[in-house]
Amino acid sequence: MDVSFILVQLLSGLTMATLLFLVASGLTLIFGVGNVFNFAHGSFYMLGAYLAYQAATVWHTNFWTATVAAALGAGVLGMLAESLFLRRIYGRTEEGGFQILLTYSFILVIDDIVKLVWGTEYKSLLRPAGLTGSVEILGTTTPTYNLAIIAIGLLVVVLAWIILSRTRPGKVARASALDREILSVMGVNVPLTMTLVFGIATALGGFAGALAAPLRSVTPGAGIEVIIDSLIVVVIGGMGNFWGAWLGALILGEVTAFAVILVPEWAVVVSYVVMVLTLIFKPEGLFAHTRLRKV
Repeated sequence: MDVSFILVQLLSGLTMATLLFLVASGLTLIFGVGNVFNFAHGSFYMLGAYLAYQAATVWHTNFWTATVAAALGAGVLGMLAESLFLRRIYGRTEEGGFQILLTYSFILVIDDIVKLVWGTEYKSLLRPAGLTGSVEILGTTTPTYNLAIIAIGLLVVVLAWIILSRTRPGKVARASALDREILSVMGVNVPLTMTLVFGIATALGGFAGALAAPLRSVTPGAGIEVIIDSLIVVVIGGMGNFWGAWLGALILGEVTAFAVILVPEWAVVVSYVVMVLTLIFKPEGLFAHTRLRKV
């Protein structure tokens, strides 16, 4: 393996890790703040991809406008799902089972809606103007769009850290993860906080779907694959831990990128092997379960 090969795979893995992190961070946010296991989170990723396709290809907006519209659309739909359905099962003794059944039903419903609106054929989205070419780094050719995704991911990491640790809304969200009853007594509108958190989390999923659309085909069922990878990321990093999601995405992205080239016949199962090894040696994940107390 020469340096150029390693660099190409590192950048490829980092691109994959960034998209995974954007999805997994939303999943982590929902679980860390609300203790809600949103099995349908991947469906909002898929919706983001389709909404971006609709805005850019059908309505002829520019790519970045379409991406913002996709994130906002997924966020609004996520808030509606939480306020109309999930909120009704909070506090029940069987809450965990209800959550899984309810969010799984979201997957079926959203998939059917997507098929009715956009059909079952594959869709594609062009890369944004100005990012269709490539640049040379240490003798290797790298698509500029991939570098843009990596930069966006780093920006999201920094912004998320600032919001969660330095702003009042972030502190309220972290407090919601600890004791909703006390927070409610202090005058905070906890139901509204939960709805906003759910909206932000699903908006992150939709944003990731829009960014991934130029790299992957947009097709019904795309959310299933990404939710499986995101769950592996969350398990590796530690349930409900934001920084764990970032590290888990980085590990899974890089391991998969190198496995595709070095052991292609085993590439499909490598992510599961990483998860199993993590569960054997550190069952709680690489970062302990902190419900967003540490950011």
